[in-house]
Amino acid sequence: MPVSRRTLTAAFTFCLALSLSGCGSGGDGGGSTDASGKVEGDITFQTWNLRANFKPYFEGLIADFEKKYPGTHVKWVDQPAEGYADKISADAAGGTLPDVVNVSPDLVAPLAKAGLALDLDKAAPQYRKEYLAGAWASHRIPGMSGTYAFPWYLNTGPLFYNKSLFKEAGLDAEKPPKTYDELFTQALELAKKSDGKVATLANVPTIEDFGRYGVELMNKQGTAFAFNDAKGVELLTKYKELYDAKALDPQALTATPESSGKKFLTGAVAMNPGSALDLGNFKKQAPSLYKNIGITDQITSTGHVNMYVMGVMVNAQTKKTPAAVAFAHYVTDAAHQMSFAKQVAIFPSTAGSLDDPYFTKEDGTDETRVRVAAAKSLKTAVNYTPVLFSEQMKTALRNEVAKALQGKQSPEEALDNAVKACDTLLQQQG
Repeated sequence: MPVSRRTLTAAFTFCLALSLSGCGSGGDGGGSTDASGKVEGDITFQTWNLRANFKPYFEGLIADFEKKYPGTHVKWVDQPAEGYADKISADAAGGTLPDVVNVSPDLVAPLAKAGLALDLDKAAPQYRKEYLAGAWASHRIPGMSGTYAFPWYLNTGPLFYNKSLFKEAGLDAEKPPKTYDELFTQALELAKKSDGKVATLANVPTIEDFGRYGVELMNKQGTAFAFNDAKGVELLTKYKELYDAKALDPQALTATPESSGKKFLTGAVAMNPGSALDLGNFKKQAPSLYKNIGITDQITSTGHVNMYVMGVMVNAQTKKTPAAVAFAHYVTDAAHQMSFAKQVAIFPSTAGSLDDPYFTKEDGTDETRVRVAAAKSLKTAVNYTPVLFSEQMKTALRNEVAKALQGKQSPEEALDNAVKACDTLLQQQG
């Protein structure tokens, strides 16, 4: 299930496919932007790898919608996680994009630019107040006016740490690092005490890490990247120190969230980001780790944690705009987000929902503790990954970071090269 979206599939292919298709806001055959008509007709709803675990939930939701609006019929299709961006790209180019589509902000951007995502600020502005301001804003595109998807579920999570590894290194397991300075200091100490056998972190810094560190990622106009500033260089320099001391796992250059998770499970890594979903996994796969699990907040210099956002977009070319908008809103309204959140460890994007006792009252369990803490932090959380930061840009940044960590170029040179590459890709997006 696509919860954290740390491993979003490539979105940059959209731009090429859409430009080749000739479709866009100026194309003919478009649907109406008027959502005020009668809710009726057949529409198609596409989700992202949700059928396997949540078939009864979605079948019930669709049945209730069709009962509420006689004369409607919703066809549900679900696509696998791998290749999802390519599938949407192909559908967009071929004119077969579903009426209502499960998206993330970076997947919306090229579709909005091509005129294929309905602007909800124009078509359905009455719903805006129902959602958290930050969530509603997450599907806005720099350089464009409008909001191009209903916010759906959110996620964030704490840092997990292995108390036994901290104790063995002579560190206070009840006082995990709260700041970046403490994190880097303790990581070096842990590596030294274990003779380089135990790393503290397993992943190289990503764009969201630069954001959490307080680096300005883009200029105010959204026309160029800026993460090669002094603060960005400072962060990468710190990571270079960790890498040289084996406080950053030697395999971090090629790590995936899955491989990093396995390292944490086996005790090779002392800290790893996660969510409430992971606690059940620890309990099942690594009981000894679960007994020694420590839970602490995301480390941030900004006071705002990172959040991941899912959305539900309406195809601007749909022939059934009233039905498509009504259904997208139905999926993401407060009642249905709340019911979905109780089936899986995600969080609703609707205003007031995070004040529900389910998200505010602890019962002594770690699962609830994580849920309550995450819900509180989400009220002011930020989606640090820029909407225009494509998967190709993520790869460019990762490649330059790897060169810096290996000593092939300085951190400053690496980030200058990464910004240059990302700016070029940004210009190609048009």
